[in-house]
Amino acid sequence: MSKSLKRVKAALKAAGIAAEVREMDSETRTAAQAAAEAGCEIDQIAKSIIFKGTQSGHAILFITAGGNQVDHAKAGALTGEPLGKADAALIRAETGFAIGGVAPVGLITKLRTFLDPRLLEFSTVWAAAGTPRHIFPVDPRNLVEMTGAQVTDFII
Repeated sequence: MSKSLKRVKAALKAAGIAAEVREMDSETRTAAQAAAEAGCEIDQIAKSIIFKGTQSGHAILFITAGGNQVDHAKAGALTGEPLGKADAALIRAETGFAIGGVAPVGLITKLRTFLDPRLLEFSTVWAAAGTPRHIFPVDPRNLVEMTGAQVTDFII
């Protein structure tokens, strides 16, 4: 088992979440792939989108419904700084995950986190579990609690 997957499982356990992390037959790098594998609506996929704060230089996490896109202007206004593209090195350094498997929990550093209110319309959402082939189901309210996310609109 990868270190990334172990961190996600440990974070879920520490939060008292009895989520069954599932290994999928195919990759789940995109929301569409993950929804097909999980057998759910695309908006039930909790995408972890990482931006780089151009002033702070740090990663900022936006957890959004699978069918939604982050509005850079709204997101930047929320963070109080312009946002840029986070490269693979920054993502790995501040989350501990590789692109395509960034989980919203089990991060190696605490990130400023924002969550799309659309996710709260579901009783269960699915999120990456640290690898391109692992996902886990979770009540989105638990996801808010575990990540310390601010629930707010940052969608196009």
